[in-house]
Amino acid sequence: MKIAVVGTGYVGLVTGTCFSETGNQVTCIDIDQKKVEMLTNGEITIYEPGLEKLFLRNLKEERLVFTTNLEEGIKDAQIVFLALPTPPGEDGSADLRYVLGVADNIGKLLTDYKVIVDKSTVPVGTAEKVHAAIAKNCKVEFDVVSNPEFLREGVAVDDFMKPDRVVIGTSSEKAKKYMSDLYAPFVRSGNPVIFMDERSAELTKYAANSFLATKISFMNEIAQLCERLDADVDMVRRGIGSDERIGKRFLFPGIGYGGSCFPKDVQALVKSSTEVSYDFQILNAVMDVNEKQKLHLLPKIRKFFKGDLKGKHFALWGLAFKPNTDDIREAPALYIIDALLAEGATVSAYDPEAMNNVKSVIGDKIQYAESQYDALTGANALIIATEWNEFRTPDFLKIVSNLKSKVIFDGRNLFEVEAIGELGFHYESIGRPAAVKK
Repeated sequence: MKIAVVGTGYVGLVTGTCFSETGNQVTCIDIDQKKVEMLTNGEITIYEPGLEKLFLRNLKEERLVFTTNLEEGIKDAQIVFLALPTPPGEDGSADLRYVLGVADNIGKLLTDYKVIVDKSTVPVGTAEKVHAAIAKNCKVEFDVVSNPEFLREGVAVDDFMKPDRVVIGTSSEKAKKYMSDLYAPFVRSGNPVIFMDERSAELTKYAANSFLATKISFMNEIAQLCERLDADVDMVRRGIGSDERIGKRFLFPGIGYGGSCFPKDVQALVKSSTEVSYDFQILNAVMDVNEKQKLHLLPKIRKFFKGDLKGKHFALWGLAFKPNTDDIREAPALYIIDALLAEGATVSAYDPEAMNNVKSVIGDKIQYAESQYDALTGANALIIATEWNEFRTPDFLKIVSNLKSKVIFDGRNLFEVEAIGELGFHYESIGRPAAVKK
């Protein structure tokens, strides 16, 4: 099939690349001339494990091409995906200006039937707005479909190529046939393609992310309770995770969720609820818990240093909001950095992928280390903010030799408390007993 993808951000680039991998001819469209030139020249613009290999292969085979020309990009396409940003406004609502702006332009360009697909995460009712924007200037038949993405950063290629489910919102039998044919190679093992109305499809994406965010915040609250009751959140997690009604995933406590999806999707669902006079109390609590959790390590750090962080130097492992990505949007590490700098401390940070992104945001307010061990040099303590695999089994002799003091504050519970206590560290984590240096 011939596919167009408007927008080459995270979702657009993964979508376009993965569709080209199954033999489709894909044209990706973006208004950023520099980005289009980079992609055309084989320079991938995001970090996502496994994506570059597929990207380069399909670029070479000319199944994946890039352009800034919308008319040229959609001319021969049977299906046009809108993978445009929907940033949160000040009131938490999703900003649809980019989606509706492109829809308006598409309406002026359509000359034959096409399926227009909302791939961006959008509020309920957006498909109707996109249809109206196109119809205003269009004289040919078309359909607007909602097809939300369920991509986890770090494993997005696997999620796309082997989806748990594909959700498609459409009331058109013609569009249903197009979408069924397109996704057939991805669901050969029998995972479902679930058809529903457009509004239900739009709400499904928000409901899924909000539910997962709720599980995370619930476990962070349980961790808070464990610290006050001398219980161990790891034991509690294992106990409830073995219940098949609950499941094991998204039960790991930490210093809060971040990224591009959970924060804005929860905000947007709360905003949509408010617009229909419904007070979504659980999600308001989820957002409140998560904001506080990002700085949960700070009181522990202050207490250890007797309330005075001025002149203290901290090593920080991890800047991305999660491992296997360079995404720093709403990353807890950034909140920790701001808090430490505000109290007169200095920071040396290391992250395998996200340092350039952080530098573009905060510049030289902190030091950027060449390796995780270089970050430790002269530091009074180590803070762990992202659970990269290379941080899980470090060389503790190097940690000891580089740190001023054997002190670790772990926001991702990477180490066994008893084992690290035996090494002589003062070690504090989330929802577990501290290992106190004798």
